Amino acid sequence: MQQATAIARATDDAVGGAAAYVPPFELTAGQAPPVAANEGVSYMAFDRGGDAGTARALDHALAQIADGVGQDVIDMIESAPPGPIKTQWGLAFRSYDECLEHIRAHNITAPEGGVALPLRYTVHEAPSYSVVSSNALWRDPARAADQEALRREERGIGRRCLYFPQVLRDARRMEEYHPGLSPYTSECMDRLGVALAHCESKCRNFYDAAEVERVFYLEMEALLLKFFPGATDALVYNHDVFNKDYQGDRTEDQDNKNPGVNAGYANLVHNDLNDNSGRVRCRELLTQNLRNFGREQHYTEAQADAKMARRFMSINLAKPMETVRQNPFVLCAWPSFANQAYITNYRIYDDRVGETTRFTHRPEHEWYWLPQQQPHEVSMLKCYDSVTDGSVSRWSFHTACVDPTAPADAPCRKNLVVRSFVFF
Repeated sequence: MQQATAIARATDDAVGGAAAYVPPFELTAGQAPPVAANEGVSYMAFDRGGDAGTARALDHALAQIADGVGQDVIDMIESAPPGPIKTQWGLAFRSYDECLEHIRAHNITAPEGGVALPLRYTVHEAPSYSVVSSNALWRDPARAADQEALRREERGIGRRCLYFPQVLRDARRMEEYHPGLSPYTSECMDRLGVALAHCESKCRNFYDAAEVERVFYLEMEALLLKFFPGATDALVYNHDVFNKDYQGDRTEDQDNKNPGVNAGYANLVHNDLNDNSGRVRCRELLTQNLRNFGREQHYTEAQADAKMARRFMSINLAKPMETVRQNPFVLCAWPSFANQAYITNYRIYDDRVGETTRFTHRPEHEWYWLPQQQPHEVSMLKCYDSVTDGSVSRWSFHTACVDPTAPADAPCRKNLVVRSFVFF
């Protein structure tokens, strides 16, 4: 009843145009309910005057800070005696080096082509909130106290994370772990939420956003249509460039569809979308071209609803510019966490509340990497699938890691990640 009321409220309160799109609550067969605000219903359901629920999300963020539970977790971590910290998910460590020492001391080994190393997970099972830099709150002098509280909270998200020992398998050897399943097939994506593809790109300058859009986007759309035989349409809508050592201009310019160049690598286990944001993001692209760097879309709301009534997926594709020596991109297979609740992170804009997810650790998580990933090797991960009956993977989660077997002077990963939707 609360969910239905919230969804109706979006229509009742919206002014100046169409109501915010609010997808109905969704849950995969066999999956635990998410750790989320509003019983999992999107904040878009609480639209006030076209704010798409952002005011309510800010109120919740500040109230959660005030209750102090998140700070209690930080205090627990920082006041624990030296050495491993016992958690409900197993032994964890405050630093990468400390966790790596534990792995070596206890002879935790990996199969051929794999590696045992520390991965960083959250240890706080509560929603989190990130207010993006463009939000008007940061320019309001009357909200200085809120700004400081939210800055502390943003730093606190990382302070509530710990390193856990984890074994990574070589994704190229997938058939050794799943007999008959090639990593280069759509079946692998359906079963595991991860897959591999091959691309000899004609794009010559991956730092030129216009060339990437003109050349690489089309290559990736063609790759996706070939990879998924039943697909009718593929839309690559934005990309990120990663290079810690880049010496040029890193500046992001959304107006000119230039994502800039990232100096950091997200080393926290996460997924880019969830039950709500997978559908909200898709509809925004189809009807509004919101933050769409790719082909313009011109769907009416009714046409978008019809398109989304069939199966659709969000797929991220990562292609190196050169052989990856350090900070590899690693992926987790869906069956190993299919019944696990995700933890929602809300990204608060002025006109929308995005949702990403984090996860707590489980020793049985099935992680894969591509050691020395080559420029022609494209790693693919699923961020969302509209099929909820349990017959296919819904998503993967992923992170970056530090490879302890790489030479100390190994260059950091230089690669391009594109985001897409595939329609059937």
